[in-house]
Amino acid sequence: MPKTTECFPSSYRWLPVLMTLVVCASAANSAPAENQRNITKLAEGVYAIEHLGHRDDGMFSGNTTVIIGTRQVFVVDSAYLPSVTRDDIAQIKQWTNKPVAFVLNTHFHNDHNLGNSLYVDAFPAVTIIAHAETKKSMDLFGPGSANREERTDIRLQKYLDEGKGPGGQTLSADDKAYVKQVLDGRRPFIDEIRKFRYQGPTMTFDHDFSIDLGDREVQVKFLGRANTAGDAVAYLPKEKIAVVGDLLGSPLPFANDGYPTEWIRTLDHLGQLDMEAVVTGHGPVLRDKSRIFLFRDLLQSAVDQMNAKLRQLGPAMSHTIDEVKDSIDLSAFKQRFIGDDQSLAPEWEEFTHRLVKTIFEEASLR
Repeated sequence: MPKTTECFPSSYRWLPVLMTLVVCASAANSAPAENQRNITKLAEGVYAIEHLGHRDDGMFSGNTTVIIGTRQVFVVDSAYLPSVTRDDIAQIKQWTNKPVAFVLNTHFHNDHNLGNSLYVDAFPAVTIIAHAETKKSMDLFGPGSANREERTDIRLQKYLDEGKGPGGQTLSADDKAYVKQVLDGRRPFIDEIRKFRYQGPTMTFDHDFSIDLGDREVQVKFLGRANTAGDAVAYLPKEKIAVVGDLLGSPLPFANDGYPTEWIRTLDHLGQLDMEAVVTGHGPVLRDKSRIFLFRDLLQSAVDQMNAKLRQLGPAMSHTIDEVKDSIDLSAFKQRFIGDDQSLAPEWEEFTHRLVKTIFEEASLR
């Protein structure tokens, strides 16, 4: 599918939600963004790092997983902000004196791979691995990360200067205070991003392969297109652990882009793996497969409803999203995804809005 700029830099993925939240800024969390993390020990020598904070300012990082063998270390995803990656590397050096020999980038969205160059600096012999399609997109979009973040700041400053949000709505005093808080919070991190050096994958793959780290096997898998054209999965068969990137997220996945009809099949393939722990692209570690099948069912429902509407209207290429969007009702899934946490309601609305848009765009190519 064609890619839009709103799908790859972390800030562009979150800021549309931020601007939805702007209308209820008085309820916003005003705590400063920090490089906070939750670390989960999944097995002896296997750790998941969930990066917290930076949710309002758009500078958040995907989860990082560290897999330590008797000879080498394998890392899945290298985070976004350089300061976050440096903290991760320092933590790895506390866990082991063995070198990080491999870093797998699960997909091209740069909240999962902008830290690659820091791993190269710390471990010069490291191999950066990605699917061949992921490397193509990373090489295209990665070098422009700093410029995109700067344009986001320009856009936010424009909202403040004009007193109007992205839809032309007038911003209240609380709205303006919230946008200013976000803008001020982003500035030191923009300086970090300006100094980054893009480092793309140094080894690509098309088909599954395995790496022996020393008494620990890591299987690198491509289960099909989903969130991107090159989603990679790291699977530890002995430990029954799968690291899946943005194939899945918790409490809500990202679906700003991708291949929804193929994503359904890819999630089915993922669900066939024998696993007891799932490290998603964002959010806490999952301890069973239920979220995989829940997201698959939501995608299937949305695709089926879209197809039913298009059977009435005719090919999507002859119509607009406005003609079909009200026919897609995913409310039956809302409680199962966000429970009673109403703070997630704006994110749910944004998630479903963008998912429907993505499905319509996919249908338009038929």
